[in-house]
Amino acid sequence: MEVSKKISVTPLKKINLEDGDILHALKKSDLGYAGFGEAYFSFIKFNAVKAWKLHKEMTLNLVVPVGDVRFVFFSQQDAGFLELEIGENNYQRITVPPGIWFGFKGIHAYTSLIINLADIEHDPKEGQKKSINEFKYEW
Repeated sequence: MEVSKKISVTPLKKINLEDGDILHALKKSDLGYAGFGEAYFSFIKFNAVKAWKLHKEMTLNLVVPVGDVRFVFFSQQDAGFLELEIGENNYQRITVPPGIWFGFKGIHAYTSLIINLADIEHDPKEGQKKSINEFKYEW
């Protein structure tokens, strides 16, 4: 199955309030919810790149409430890349099943914030990393 058919993108609800907006991320009734293991945040500076990582068991639910981030996904079976940009200007959630390589780049003029709502707790033995040059992608 092609990488673009494995990953789902879900528009998220933003409630604009005078004293501060409310940004939805994930409910247990949402498509893509596979259980709860942990939530963690990652900062990415403008033009910085963090790549490449693969989770063997973890399902990711990625949301960018602050800034904008370009995510790039790669499946060795498909030998193709999928680029998705989400954040303040395109508020959505990306659900990524296990077995897909990914990296990301900060594309907003200031530091962006990513939250991953994962279905399992982090286990250093569960993931794999490769150097940024491992895959031929022009960041």
